[in-house]
Amino acid sequence: VEIASEYRYRNPVVGAGDLVIGISQSGETADTLAAMRTARDRGARVLAITNIMGSQATRDADGVLYTRAGLEIGVAATKTFVSQVVAMYLVALRLAELRGTMEPDVLKATISEVKRLPHRITEMFERDMGGVKGIADRVGAAEFFLYLGRHVGLPVALEGALKLKEISYIATDAYAAGEMKHGPIALLDQSTPVVVVATESPVLEKVISNIQEVRARGARVIAVATEGDEEIAQHADEVIEVPATEWMLAPLLAVIPLQLLAYYIARSRGLNVDQPRNLAKTVTVE
Repeated sequence: VEIASEYRYRNPVVGAGDLVIGISQSGETADTLAAMRTARDRGARVLAITNIMGSQATRDADGVLYTRAGLEIGVAATKTFVSQVVAMYLVALRLAELRGTMEPDVLKATISEVKRLPHRITEMFERDMGGVKGIADRVGAAEFFLYLGRHVGLPVALEGALKLKEISYIATDAYAAGEMKHGPIALLDQSTPVVVVATESPVLEKVISNIQEVRARGARVIAVATEGDEEIAQHADEVIEVPATEWMLAPLLAVIPLQLLAYYIARSRGLNVDQPRNLAKTVTVE
């Protein structure tokens, strides 16, 4: 994974036979377009993932995968973020099929689970997503939040922290949970809410250990966990449950309540959640 704004300045090692995937909701993001052109100039094939038909990214790329998320007015991307992640999963699964790196029955089951994700998300909203609002009311006055995740949970933590920064203007940091002791742990005290992505995964026991470290410093833990996980409930102050799914797909469910948490906190502060200050929906300048 590369940061688009840095890509062309670091002499990237890419060439013929390589595939570079450029992701841009609008298809007009200047840094992403520049990175895509750099890759093409070096002989790589470029695939664009975007929501906007006819955008510059679709004209610059060798191939296009549309997210088809529909119009999104809010500056802080929510449904387009989720649809982009789904698109990347589908690309990965197709490559796994072509290369034979997944057993056919496992591949089929995973694809079936991807198709069930919209139903899982609907389940979440039909249950008690109002519980997220209650948590927002209890912690929304905090001046600093820390988000933690491991493995596939780390990008979810990064996204959750970004949303909170964007629309609530709260100082927020997101870290790989295993790196917490190398700096961020010094920021923790009783006034610090720590949001931990703790869905089922091969590293869940490590995540629980990190939660215990946080609690030992007096901070308040808000965990996003797989429904029915009693061990997480024993260690966290607040638990937001998401439906069980294939562990690799759990980020697509875990990110929804974190987007909602940011939304409710911003609303409680009387802020405009659709048009946050200093931000634009499409960044067309470098």
